[in-house]
Amino acid sequence: MKKCHECNSTMKEHKAQTPEGITYKYYKCTKCGEEIVDMKQLHAVANKYRELKKYHAKLTPWGKSLGLRIPNELVKKYNFKDEVTLIPEKEGIRIVT
Repeated sequence: MKKCHECNSTMKEHKAQTPEGITYKYYKCTKCGEEIVDMKQLHAVANKYRELKKYHAKLTPWGKSLGLRIPNELVKKYNFKDEVTLIPEKEGIRIVT
């Protein structure tokens, strides 16, 4: 059990999620509310962000629309076929196969 460095009370483990959907654990003091994320968790989240930012897609004009070129590695990984569903969200667009 972790102890709070501010008030020396016990800290409880919680789970949270970044806006991009990356889950991580953190600890919150049951008394003063102090929150901490250990270095192992920070490194894990940073590595997942690096993976997310690894791919770049080229947009190409197609008539009055834009075409999106998806890297072949992602096409294979997510088994893209002829059609996908685009779901507009607050922070971007979700592509569903």
